[in-house]
Amino acid sequence: MKNPKNQHCRKNEYQKIGFDLKLSIIDQVTNGQISINHASKLHGISRSSISYWMKKLRTFDQNSKTMSKNQEIKKLKDRIEELEFIKDFQQIVIAEMEITTGIDIVKKSMPEALIKEIEKKKKDLLK
Repeated sequence: MKNPKNQHCRKNEYQKIGFDLKLSIIDQVTNGQISINHASKLHGISRSSISYWMKKLRTFDQNSKTMSKNQEIKKLKDRIEELEFIKDFQQIVIAEMEITTGIDIVKKSMPEALIKEIEKKKKDLLK
């Protein structure tokens, strides 16, 4: 047998699959409309390629959810900080009003925890 030196292996030519078609195939498979095997035969794509796309999409979805959760946590922390500032401001205003008018408004209408905080602010203002 002769072994030709310059004989090239024949390469398989693959069609490029667009992102929209990939998403469509993955959506059909995950919704149970078709199986991976049927999608493979229908579109002329290997089953391993479809499985790979599904794995990559799952990873992408998880990362995007994680990012959105981190953004939501940051947003909530900022909101808490803003509300703490507003609460402190309101307590100072109430304390100043009580000092000016001499009327105890807090003891009649506020929860006990807030009463203590406002009393402390009142003492700080009198110093």
